[in-house]
Amino acid sequence: MTDLLQPMTFEWSGCDSIEAERLHRRQRLAAAFRLFARAGLDEGVAGHITARDPEHPDRFWVNPFAVPFCRIKVSDLLLVDHDGTVLEGDHGGTRVVNQAAFAIHSQVHAARPDVVAAAHSHSLYGKAWSTLGRPLDPITQDACDFYEDHAVYTDFNGVVVDLDEGRNIASALGRHKAAILQNHGLLTVGQSVDEAAWWFLRMERACHVQLLAEAAGTPTLIDPASAKQTYDIQGTPLAGWFTFQPLYDLIVEDQPDLLG
Repeated sequence: MTDLLQPMTFEWSGCDSIEAERLHRRQRLAAAFRLFARAGLDEGVAGHITARDPEHPDRFWVNPFAVPFCRIKVSDLLLVDHDGTVLEGDHGGTRVVNQAAFAIHSQVHAARPDVVAAAHSHSLYGKAWSTLGRPLDPITQDACDFYEDHAVYTDFNGVVVDLDEGRNIASALGRHKAAILQNHGLLTVGQSVDEAAWWFLRMERACHVQLLAEAAGTPTLIDPASAKQTYDIQGTPLAGWFTFQPLYDLIVEDQPDLLG
């Protein structure tokens, strides 16, 4: 756990101070919520994305409970410690943390010091695919982003409200970038907010494509060597970060209020 106690390096942002990196992560986080809303990945009060604080690695920034993704701004984000206490952003006690968000994300962040961000929502195609309790197959070039790099959590024990279930999910995730939570949805992680958000968007599409393909017939699998070669090019943390950049630029241009 000693690594967890050290400030994270600013590997993707190029920031040269804790304060600049903190703002960078919060801006990316607010943008990710807006992008999820635009893609229809939000549903009621379900869903959460978190970003580890660069100065205090046992704390993370998260969306306030019951605030629509499409309205989240940088100033809305909450800073939560390892006990679930809101340290910043509670707006006079009117903003609280989704209990499931804390139960899942606190355990993922604790188990994975390399993870800066984690994303989970009850997206339509992710939910549908999760009911099958199967990993995604390498049936398209895009799906190869997850080749041998995602897990399936095969238990469903109701709404995640306790830390033990969060630990179970973190354990199932292991060292992978993503997990399919059976009868629940998708979970993705990354070394940057950008990466974690992109993998979620990508995985949701991959679930959609495989559902369509299997409804139409029997998909042809990409051979292992080609799937691995594709993964090595476009399934890396840097590739995930890079692919998010045009999405970030577009959402900030269209909705600049998210930076407020």
